[in-house]
Amino acid sequence: MNIQIIGTKKCKETQKAERYFKERGIPFHFRDLTEKSLAKGELDNISRVIPLEDLIDKESKRFKDRGMQFMVFDIEEELLSDPLLLKTPIVRNEKLVTIGYKPEVWKDWIK
Repeated sequence: MNIQIIGTKKCKETQKAERYFKERGIPFHFRDLTEKSLAKGELDNISRVIPLEDLIDKESKRFKDRGMQFMVFDIEEELLSDPLLLKTPIVRNEKLVTIGYKPEVWKDWIK
């Protein structure tokens, strides 16, 4: 098992995901989107499991501040240039991916 948690330190859902794996003694790698964005290959791998449309956080302050609800844009391009538009946490386990706090799914990964 190779768990990677992608999010920001301030995100409550990301903090809950970290706590979930820590409490179970499962090592994970944390990637802070404020420090390092996703590479195109990483986004491609994630979008094989979760559609790009579902990865962009249309409820986020960042999305609204940029007025993106009124724009036509390439989702992949925007997510690569502004990683803070991603819904978080993105939790990866090899080829398996979830968005948000999903302990019911992670429980199956641990078995």
